[in-house]
Parts: sequence; C-alpha cells; structure tokens
Amino acid sequence: MNILRRGRLQVKQDEDIMHFTSSMEADMRIFDADIEVDKAHVVMLKEQGIIKDSECSTILSGLEKIQKEGISALDTSYEDVHIALEARLIELVGEDTGGRMHSARSRNDEVATCIRIALRTELVFLLEEVHALAATLVKTAEEHRETIMPGYTHTQHAQPTTLAHHLLAHANALLRGIERIKGAYVRTNQNPLGAAAFASTGFPINRERTTELLGFDSALSNSMDAVSTRDFMIESLSSFSNLMTDLSRLAEEFVLWSTSEFGFIELDDRYSSTSSIMPQKKNPDIAELLRAKTGTVHGALMSVLTICKALPYSYNRDLQEATPHLWRAVDTVRSSVRMASGIAGTMKVRKEKMKSATGIGFMTATELADTIVRTTGIPFRTAHHIVGASAKTGKNPTLSGLDELSLKIIGKKLSEMGLSEKAVKKALETMENIKKREVPGGPAPKETNRQIKKLASDLTIIKSDIKRIRKKIDKAREKLGNTIGEAA
Repeated sequence: MNILRRGRLQVKQDEDIMHFTSSMEADMRIFDADIEVDKAHVVMLKEQGIIKDSECSTILSGLEKIQKEGISALDTSYEDVHIALEARLIELVGEDTGGRMHSARSRNDEVATCIRIALRTELVFLLEEVHALAATLVKTAEEHRETIMPGYTHTQHAQPTTLAHHLLAHANALLRGIERIKGAYVRTNQNPLGAAAFASTGFPINRERTTELLGFDSALSNSMDAVSTRDFMIESLSSFSNLMTDLSRLAEEFVLWSTSEFGFIELDDRYSSTSSIMPQKKNPDIAELLRAKTGTVHGALMSVLTICKALPYSYNRDLQEATPHLWRAVDTVRSSVRMASGIAGTMKVRKEKMKSATGIGFMTATELADTIVRTTGIPFRTAHHIVGASAKTGKNPTLSGLDELSLKIIGKKLSEMGLSEKAVKKALETMENIKKREVPGGPAPKETNRQIKKLASDLTIIKSDIKRIRKKIDKAREKLGNTIGEAA
C-alpha cells in the first residue's frame, strides 16, 4: 500500500499516470542531499524532544543502510525519491519509528532544501571550472603580449591589437561570470527547512540548528516564500546563460580563427574531428557544439521562467517540472567550460599569420588621423575626412598624397601645418600603433602586462573565496557526522 495515498485516496493510479507525475529520474540528483537533510532533521527532532533518543538512533541507522544501498534499491513506483526513501525506511525499521521522521516537515520544504544543497555543490564545481578557464586565458595572454593581430569591428579589419589584449577581453568577461555565480550561490545557500507545507509547524523545531548542520548561511525568513520560490534556480540559470553566451563568442572565434581563410590557430586533434568522406578535413566540432549548447542553456532558462510565471502562492506541482531543466543546464554549462578550457590550453597560435593579416585593410588609419590632429591642430573630424579619402584611393598614404587631398578638402597642405614624412611613417607602423595605446584597458604590451597581473591577483582572491565556501560546507558535513555519531 502506498504510504502517501492510503488515507485520503483509495483508487490506485495506473502506470501512465504514475509515469506522468514521477520525478524519480530527476531525483537521482538529490538522493544524497535527501539523506543528508533527513539526518539533520532527525537529529534536530531528537534535540528538541520531538522524538526519543532511541527512535533517532534507529532512524539514523536505517538511513545509513539506505544510503549504502543507493537509489536503485528504492521502489520506483512512488512518485518521488522522498516518499520512496521514507517507505524504504519504514520497511526497515517499522512505521512506529520510521513514520516519525517526517514529523514537522512537508515534502515542500524537504525538496526545496534538497535542490538547494545539490545545486550549491554544482555551483562550487562550476566556480572552480570557470576559474581554471580564466587562468588558462591569462596564462596564454602572458605568452602573447607582443603577438600582433587584427582587431575587428563588424568582422572587418579595424585596428591592430595583440592576442593578449583579445584573450584578456574574454578573461574579464569570465570574471564577471564568476561574480554572478557567486551571487547565485549566496541566494541558493539559504535554508527552507522548517517551512513545512507553507505555514511552518506547531512543533517546537530549531531552524537555526538545521541551518548549521546543513552548512547554510541563513534560514529563509518567510515560510510561504521558502517553499514556493524558485528564484534561486532562475538566478543560477541566468548566470549560466550569461556564461554560455560568453563561451559561445569564444567558440565562434575558435571556429573562425581555425579556418583556412584566417589560419590564426590550429586546434588540437583532441578537440577536432574529421569527415566521413573527405579525408583531409580537420573540423572544429567541439567548438561548434559549444555554440549549439548555448541554446540548450538559454532554453532551460526560458522554460523555468515560463513555468514559474503567474504561479499563485504557495507551492504548486508545476515547480517539479523546473528541476530537470536546471540539472540539464548545470551539466551542459560545466562540460562546456571544461571544453573551452581544453581548447584554449592546447591550441597552436600561428603568430606570423596573425601579424601578416594586420597589413590588410589600412588598420593604422585611426592612428594616422590622430597623428594629423596632434601635429597640425585641425579637428579630428577633418582629419578623419582626409584619411578616409586617402583610404578610398587604395594607395599607401604618403605625405605628398595627404597634402594633395588636404588641399582639396581644407585648402591647405598638412606639411605646411607641421606634418612630416617621418610622422606619417611612424603612424603607419603597426607595433607603434599598439605601443601608443597605453591607456588603462588598452593593448600596449606594458598595459596588458598590468592587466595580466591584476587578473592573476583577482583569480588568487577568487580561489581563496572558493576554498572558504568549500571549507564551510565540509565543516558542516563533519559536524553533522559527529552529531550523528553521538546520537547513534
């Protein structure tokens, strides 16, 4: 007999209905978290005098056995892992004892607590993986502070820059991604346990104790909010979506740069595939999948937003459908970060190809216009006009050519206003262009070196933050283990 349905409901559901309502597949992710929550709850019940010491000891022993058996030993005819687990406990220790575990608790606060515990673990892993990717980009940038390459706007040659400058742009985006994940972690690591169905409980429970034993930072302050909100999932999915968008941009460049048309990089064989018919092919399949999987994560976010939209307070079964999207997105974003890190860390950079590409498209035009402004004092917009007219000719700029154009445009020769042939030649030198751009955030090697040191320092701090988060969770788990040992 189903321990949940036997009182109010008499008609057994058929297999099709049970399959429609079951969350057992997604619940595999929270099995260990559920055991952990059960243990903390039972310890608290004993400490508050709600159950006897002997009952607590027996229940904890039963939970240990169930954990060792694993989720595969549970009766999957139940609609979720929580009831299946409780049914197995009652089977092991009897209802008179096992039936007391659910005192002062509902599945509503139980499942919310389990999801938060499982998700926070995934968030910590993700923080470590994004940290590793950012560190890889910074390390590669350090090796390429003077590797000249084209910078693009509208995918057109724009101004010369360095590979270091380009990779540091991606690294900075990742650090913002880390901050978003950390923020999601803070709002995930709050304890709903004790909210029960939504109106809390008449039992004299101690929410601070379960908060401590489960390693939460605090308890959610309103019992109705605690069981019915999934904003922590939405925030996490949003941070995943932002991160995947950043990864997709990086993946797109891996794909473009590895083409014959660009030839800037060669991807490692591990991150490439070949054709089933064309033996010469080396395809950037991993990077392409990175782009595609961005859609998977974006879709998960939209699904959960739509599920949660317009749900009345408090708990509604609709929320069960949100969790599979969360786990799918978690798996996707974590594997995507690892793939991006592998590609970035193993790619071969073709420096000469990058450098030669800067000779296409008059990429030093901006510096030439700036030089004209600095030496002659004419407005930038006028200098822009003159240099644009020079670009239109398709010829390399010379002082005499610029004079001819300026005479037509402003009625004066630039040479008569202070521009020299030497200044023109210097303005057209690619590395001189880059070295002049020493303003904070610029591509000059001296400035990118400063950026690298700053990012390395930031990554060290982030690594310490992640260690601190892990330490708190481990300490709580150790405390729970010791408390269980004393209770047993």
